[in-house]
Amino acid sequence: MLSACSIPESTPISRENLSEDGAYAADIHAEKQLAVVSQVSGAIKVYDLISREILYSWRHQGEGLNLVDNVKFSRDGDYVITSDNEAFALWEIATGEPVGFWRVEESTIRDIAVANNGRAVLIGKADGSVMFFEPSTERRLEFLAHTEKINTVDLSANGKYALTGGNDYKAYLWDTDSAQIIHVFDHPHRVSKVLIDQNAKYLFTSDTQDKAQIWDAQSGDEVSRLHFIERQLIFTSASFSKDSNYLLTGGPSKKMSLWDTQSGKLLQKWRVAASDGPGPQSAVVYAVNFVDDEAVSVSSSGNIEKWELKE
Repeated sequence: MLSACSIPESTPISRENLSEDGAYAADIHAEKQLAVVSQVSGAIKVYDLISREILYSWRHQGEGLNLVDNVKFSRDGDYVITSDNEAFALWEIATGEPVGFWRVEESTIRDIAVANNGRAVLIGKADGSVMFFEPSTERRLEFLAHTEKINTVDLSANGKYALTGGNDYKAYLWDTDSAQIIHVFDHPHRVSKVLIDQNAKYLFTSDTQDKAQIWDAQSGDEVSRLHFIERQLIFTSASFSKDSNYLLTGGPSKKMSLWDTQSGKLLQKWRVAASDGPGPQSAVVYAVNFVDDEAVSVSSSGNIEKWELKE
């Protein structure tokens, strides 16, 4: 697919603005070719990348101020989980209807994830705890190994494994049946992003400074470390390609990059567009993914952009 390092001009194949006032959060599903965007103006939009139509417009807590800062697709693309800092909702894509709405009383929500078929959700919280919850059975399990605030969580497609990272400089891979720890990944700084490969081959963990690594999910051994010259490189989004050979990442300051999984080598990089409106002339890349033979991004500017992948 890709071989040589290429840094093209940051001119996308296409650009469309989904929210003139900007966005708080977004996610992209490759196979379904859908994007979900939490708009600053109030609604959560589900957008068809092919027809360029809005499929659904949701409100998290009625017509009040929207502060939904987490939205995630399930791996199969059949469900979306959304949250503000005090409550989360599960939505079915086939009908556009909510499955349920739940409040979290003990602490505030930091990050979320959802398994295939909506069978389980994962809630990372500011008090350092992580809640695994099955909506259909209401089974709950608390993971309490972290000692400080949770920043990032991910859940395997079948909901059996969770990957969580926090301010305690650690990322844990653990079993959601028993909360037993499988692997521990130590970082020199706060862990800001974790990701489980959809093929269950690799894990990705990164911190707030200069350490970003890809791990073998089975053995816990390092596969590669991302090679970059910046003293600090933070990732706000990440996605493995369908064949697991490439990693696409997004960050603050409009940054978007493509990496080789095995070597950690940078292959391409882009800068997404800032807002055309009165907002800040920068952008946080909230979502990235491989859609067909293109890279797709959604940023805080409200723009969804498609990028060419160089041979």
